[in-house]
Amino acid sequence: MTGRCRVGKVYPPGASLGEGGVNFSVFSRHAAALELCLFDAAGMETARLPMVQQGFWWCLWVDGLSAGQAYGFRAHGPWEPTLGHRFNRHKLLLDPYARALTGVPRISGASYAHVPGQALEDALLDETDNAGLMPKCLVLDLESLPPFRHGKPGHAMAASVLYELHLKGFSMGFPGIEESKRGTFAALAEPAVLAYFKDLGISAIELLPVQAFFSEPFLLDKGLVNYWGYNSIGFLAPHSPYGDIAQFRAMVDALHGIGVEVILDVVYNHSAEGNRLGPIYSFRGLDNACYYRLSGGDGRFYINDSGCGNTLDLCQPQVLTLVMDSLRYWVEVGGVDGFRFDLAACLGRESYGFDAGAGFFDALAQDPVLRQVKLIAEPWDVGPGGYQLGHFPVSFSEWNDRYRDTLRRLWRGDPGMLPEFARRFHGSSDLFEHTGRGPAASINFISSHDGFTLRDLLSFARRHNEANGEDNRDGHNENFSSNHGLEGEGGAGLEALRQRKARSLLACLLLSQGVPMLLAGDELWHSQRGNNNAYCQDNAISWIDWQGADPAMQRFTADLIAIRRRFGFLCRERYIHCDNPAAPAALAWFSQAGEPMSRSQWSDAHCTCLSLLLSCREAPYSDALLVMLNTGSEPLRFQAPAVPIEGEFHCLLSSADSDLVGTRLAPGADIWVSAMGVLLFHGTLPTLIHIASDC
Repeated sequence: MTGRCRVGKVYPPGASLGEGGVNFSVFSRHAAALELCLFDAAGMETARLPMVQQGFWWCLWVDGLSAGQAYGFRAHGPWEPTLGHRFNRHKLLLDPYARALTGVPRISGASYAHVPGQALEDALLDETDNAGLMPKCLVLDLESLPPFRHGKPGHAMAASVLYELHLKGFSMGFPGIEESKRGTFAALAEPAVLAYFKDLGISAIELLPVQAFFSEPFLLDKGLVNYWGYNSIGFLAPHSPYGDIAQFRAMVDALHGIGVEVILDVVYNHSAEGNRLGPIYSFRGLDNACYYRLSGGDGRFYINDSGCGNTLDLCQPQVLTLVMDSLRYWVEVGGVDGFRFDLAACLGRESYGFDAGAGFFDALAQDPVLRQVKLIAEPWDVGPGGYQLGHFPVSFSEWNDRYRDTLRRLWRGDPGMLPEFARRFHGSSDLFEHTGRGPAASINFISSHDGFTLRDLLSFARRHNEANGEDNRDGHNENFSSNHGLEGEGGAGLEALRQRKARSLLACLLLSQGVPMLLAGDELWHSQRGNNNAYCQDNAISWIDWQGADPAMQRFTADLIAIRRRFGFLCRERYIHCDNPAAPAALAWFSQAGEPMSRSQWSDAHCTCLSLLLSCREAPYSDALLVMLNTGSEPLRFQAPAVPIEGEFHCLLSSADSDLVGTRLAPGADIWVSAMGVLLFHGTLPTLIHIASDC
């Protein structure tokens, strides 16, 4: 039973459990009145209470409430879409600060603030109540959460190996997991899963969105769902089908126990409410004109720099505060180690466009909690001037799609790619060094959730997204892929060729300067059947096929990660601008004949091979790594550079023939490198009394 009510406190926002009751606080600048609606466990409304205005906040303290109480809000105010106001008292609204939701909504005509399907589109207010369709917010007792047992691993970004993972896609078919745990946070805390991560050698998982998200109505109409989760609505609430905050914390704690960090992919550029014809869940009904960027000419329309129908307005103080409070919550309560920001250019937009000095970036830089965590930008959006690779603040690393495209084109056989490959392998200093950043600013990847898997990149010349229900029109047109003569799965010989090239791509990725990111399943030779936009495929298309996993590819990937960890100078904090092996650190490029690359060789568009020597004399290292690449279709005889080492090089890895591992190679000696193959050798540098170097 609801107890006595009194004026509540503005801070903290949301629902806060206190001594003998709960404080509720919600922001709305333009509302005329706010009501708090309370519900029982069956979803029946038990009370509707007027809230008290304090400035732009609406607050209420209610005695007698406890953890688990379900609630929502109703906002009264003008229905004036042309001015940006879409208040509708008939619609139950979610708390932007809700820490938990009871589920996901059911969609019907009542899910919209306007009457859908009318000639006037969104002009008419809909008076149908939506409470029966909506999930409810829940009051949590955060003080009762069990403490973490393990500290944070604290890996340097430069030494990280990221593993992009969809919680459900990874765990649905994982052997030995209880059915009830599949697709939940609990799955990633299972001993067998932890053992897999440890054996693979990754340092962090980058989780696709786990904040509360809803599926778009147009997907539900087709019997599909938003599987990836880039359609957030609750920035402080875990996605309820995955589990609650206690289970999330247990997952994070278990991963920290094996030295694996957790980076959340977060979506603050837009919300699940879509465009002006979309449903009403929260922000639209609480204060549409404050939460969203609206067209200056007609407030009915949303600026759509996100490409998802709306764009949240981080220039508004309360929106920025919400985002910052959300991030801090996931660090302090969730225990996470960092964030990857979806369409991050949206977050840096001021009224005039993108600005690396935008308020959001300044807020992060001064925050004593958030300035200590890993920050990764997807450095673009679809708005004007939205491609901003290389232009984020110094505290950010960035997804480097130029690395991705260069590696794909190089190994596809596109002419003239060697100079661009050298720049990307070096850590993309041309993109990041001008801001004072090092190689760790570059998140290098070949494949990600968005696009072909590694296997599909080498098996399909075009996308096959028919299952998405858009007549194969969605997804990227240009993937820089090749089917090697046959679309889809091939015979044993063709699959062996594709796997060789996949191993060569992985070798380049793990040996490059910068931070490598693997897509979960690539090391298992997972296919999405040619679908390069599987955002709506919550099924076997997206779920990793553990039964069909390739253990040899998995072992090869783990060996590469182990090599990267063994030779820490592959993970440099600063760029190397020296090619003299006598220097403390050097990166030198050689031709097939073992001679330094000449200008004419760099400019030869038909050259398909080179070697590189990465050397380090900085304690505790006295090592040289020699990499030979043959991207052509025929085997080639290479000559090892005649550099001084103690004894001979010995082979650590071959992408074409594992029998070559352990082979010895003297400086100046010849060796055959298979078509589309990579060889990696190690040599020990002699001790120098005097280093003759101008580097």
